[in-house]
Amino acid sequence: MGIAVIVALALACAALAGYLAVLDRGLARAGRRLEEQLDAPSALRLEMPCPNAAAEALLARVNALLERRQAERDEYHRLEEDLRRQIADVSHDLRTPLTSILGYLQLLEDDGLTPAQRREYLSVVRGRAATLQTLITAFYDLSRLEGGQWTPAREPLDLGRVVQDQIASAYETLERAGMPPSVEIPEGLPPVWGDPNGVVRVVSNLLTNALVHGRPPLAVRLRRTEAGVEAAFTNAAPGMTPQEADQVFRRFYTASPSRANRTSGVGLAIVKVLMERMGGAASARLEDGAFTVRVTWPLADSRP
Repeated sequence: MGIAVIVALALACAALAGYLAVLDRGLARAGRRLEEQLDAPSALRLEMPCPNAAAEALLARVNALLERRQAERDEYHRLEEDLRRQIADVSHDLRTPLTSILGYLQLLEDDGLTPAQRREYLSVVRGRAATLQTLITAFYDLSRLEGGQWTPAREPLDLGRVVQDQIASAYETLERAGMPPSVEIPEGLPPVWGDPNGVVRVVSNLLTNALVHGRPPLAVRLRRTEAGVEAAFTNAAPGMTPQEADQVFRRFYTASPSRANRTSGVGLAIVKVLMERMGGAASARLEDGAFTVRVTWPLADSRP
C-alpha cells in the first residue's frame, strides 16, 4: 500500500511538473509575442497552450489592452495623415491669393502702365487681399470655436426674420450670380434659442457656400419640426457625389485635389460647430443632383 501511494505521488508530481513546464513555456511564449507587439503593424493575440483559468484571465486583459493600444495607434496615424492633408489644403488656399497679389504687384512696377491699367491691377490686389483676410479670419474663428473659446448666448430669436434679413443683404450678389433664391418662410413660426451673432453667421455661411460652390436654382425653406425650427438650403450640385456630401462638414475638406477651384471647407465646418454649440444640429444630403444643408434650432420654450 505504501509503495502504491509513493508511486501515485511520484506520478502526480511528474504530471504537475510537466504541466508547470508547459505553463512556463506558454507564458514565455506569450512574453515573446508581447515584445513582438511593440513593433507589429497589427494587433497580436496572446494565447495559452494549456488550460489555466487565472493565466487565461490575465491574458484576456492583456489582449484587451493590446487591442486598445492598436486602435489608438491607428487613430493617431489617421489624425496625422488628416493633419498633413489639412496643412496642404490650407497652404493651397492661402498661396493662391498670395501668388496673385505678388504677380499683380510685379505688374504694377511697370512704368508704362496707363492709369486705367494701374487702377485695374490695384483693384485685383485689393480683392485678393480681402480674400486672404477672409480665409485667415475663418481659420482663426474655427480654431477658437473648436477650442471652446466662444460661449454662445441663449436668447429667443425670430429665425424667419434673421433669414429674411440675410437674404436681403445678399440678394444683389446672388442675383448677379444667377442664383436669386426661392424663399419659403411660413407665418407663425415659434422663436428658437440661439446666439444672435451665431445664427447670423450660420445663415451667412450657408448662403456663401451655395454662391461659391453651388449652382442655381437656390431654395431656402423654413419649417417647424419635432426637434425645433429647421432651415433648409438647397442648390444644384452637378458633379458632387454622395461620398463628398457626407464629408462637407469636415474642417478643411476639399472635394477633389484635382479641381482647380478647390477651397478649404471652413465655412461649413464653422456651421457645424456653431450649431452644436448653440444646442442645434446640422446635416447634409445629396439627392437627385440637389445638395441640401439642414440646420435645426431648438424651440425657445424648450428646456435647456
